[in-house]
Amino acid sequence: MLSEQWLIFLILGITLGLFIWNRLRFDVVAMLSLLAVAIAGLVPADELFSGFGHPAVITVAAVLVISQGLVNGGVVDAVARLLARVGRNAVLQVVTLTLVVALCSGFINNVGALALLMPVAVWMSRQAGRSPSLLLMPLAFGSLLGGTMTLIGTPPNIIIASYREAGSFGLFDFAPVGLAVTVAGILFIGLVGWRLTPRRDDPAEGDKLFSVGDYVTELQVPEGSDYAGSTLHNLLTTGDSEKSLVVLALIRGDKTSPAPSTFTVLREQDVLLVEADTDSLQEFLDHTGLILPHTVSEEDEEEGEGLRDAEKQLATGDVQLVEAVISPSSRLIGRTANRLNLRERYGLNIVAVARQGHRLKQRLADIRLRSGDILLVQGFEDSLTGALKTLGCLPLAERGLTLGREKNLVLAGSLFAAAILVIIAGWLTPPVALVACAVMMVLARLLDAAEAYRAIDWSVIVLLAAMIPVGRALETTGGAEVIATQILAIAEGQAPWMVLTIILAGTMLLSNVVNNAAAAILVAPIALGIAAQLGLASDATLMAVAIGASCAFLTPIGHQSNALVMEPGGYRFGDYWRLGLPLSVIVTAVAVPMILWVWG
Repeated sequence: MLSEQWLIFLILGITLGLFIWNRLRFDVVAMLSLLAVAIAGLVPADELFSGFGHPAVITVAAVLVISQGLVNGGVVDAVARLLARVGRNAVLQVVTLTLVVALCSGFINNVGALALLMPVAVWMSRQAGRSPSLLLMPLAFGSLLGGTMTLIGTPPNIIIASYREAGSFGLFDFAPVGLAVTVAGILFIGLVGWRLTPRRDDPAEGDKLFSVGDYVTELQVPEGSDYAGSTLHNLLTTGDSEKSLVVLALIRGDKTSPAPSTFTVLREQDVLLVEADTDSLQEFLDHTGLILPHTVSEEDEEEGEGLRDAEKQLATGDVQLVEAVISPSSRLIGRTANRLNLRERYGLNIVAVARQGHRLKQRLADIRLRSGDILLVQGFEDSLTGALKTLGCLPLAERGLTLGREKNLVLAGSLFAAAILVIIAGWLTPPVALVACAVMMVLARLLDAAEAYRAIDWSVIVLLAAMIPVGRALETTGGAEVIATQILAIAEGQAPWMVLTIILAGTMLLSNVVNNAAAAILVAPIALGIAAQLGLASDATLMAVAIGASCAFLTPIGHQSNALVMEPGGYRFGDYWRLGLPLSVIVTAVAVPMILWVWG
């Protein structure tokens, strides 16, 4: 029969394998791990679900709600608006963007900070005539660096604080090390690192690479169109769109004719499969009166004229075209466009889809959407932003960049500043102060209760709540001590800086293949065991774990920020280490001496 230590090692080994396999959601894997330790009797029944009430979990949830309140209040948008004044110099753009996203990430969710500045980065790239790939990876890495500066900057910091025996770390206890790491990282990225990002618009690289502005979409010749009975040539020579719009196929009934002749005579209800950039597409629609077709289901037919009038208005009314990326938590994942009824439910129309650096050539109604897909979406200006947020899509760029409102900026900023002051003064603990701030934001109508619940990433909450008891089982069974002893055998006789380097680098490598919060939970008890046996300061080893868990620069799966920029930037899996590896070395080289100086 296996001992408790071997059981916990087996469970954790399978858990890590499932995390790396990445075919199951990480929160599902975490719950399976929790059930496994429960069945094995490694965690008492009355403590099994204690993680759901853990102060660290409550704090993470509160921070996510506060982040949304700050977004709605226009606090970050006000900062982002200043970026429109930055010139076209590449170094200046990279340094400014990474600096702003890092400052924002220190106080709001780093994915939220990235989502706010992604449209700005894409817009700045296009204004300067460069590929977004130049700015988006530095932006993502800047959001990770900024999270190291404060207790609330990233979930690993909150988790690590809960392991401290002398009481939780304070709000700015992470600042000395985190600030040094962030400054060094931004200087490297701004002066040297951005040159290591791939140039996806460089024709010398061979195959035509992903361009976020080019799409394949369907256009329909409506009833009564002036072009019904006319040739395709006459249609294409309308306006100035001939050079920027290519007809790939003509669909008439059930028959598809690839690359149709320009002498083909068009009929009413013909559907053209065309390739165009967003500006040319809108111009073409304006000049020709063609419409964006819609697959009508039996349910739609029963709704009658009201639905058809709404569709006609959506196709011809005063609407916006917006590019958006599907986030990992989106409800669109795994579903096809014709089953979503987005027009009826949200007033949206999916115009085109791009994936993995290529425009999809199949019919829109048949495309099963995935995380990271780029959508070209059409909708009404007053409801488009809210609909995208509800669906779990992050806007990338619009025809004419517009940013959020400022009318609640003072209120949102004041509530958050008050919470920070209360924590610094020691009047309330961080969980209590932050929950109070979140509740006040709801009462002040910066966001309603439903939006507050939507702001919480429940997959992260479940992951944390499930993995905290699993991490505790690693400690109580003596498994953490066994691993610490093995590491000590390697580090025996080494200087303290070498031991901290091993802990930090090991955590950093782990966080590149599993969720960073899970990495912190698993490594923290091991780090405490090493500190106890070597006589090192436990705070120093915990801080090494915190930095390592937050700095996942080598893969797109290490953090949501990395994953979100993969498609818009046209990156491949192997692109990340080109900038991420030297950045990881610099972070380690700066963090270890700072940890020894401040905490050693």
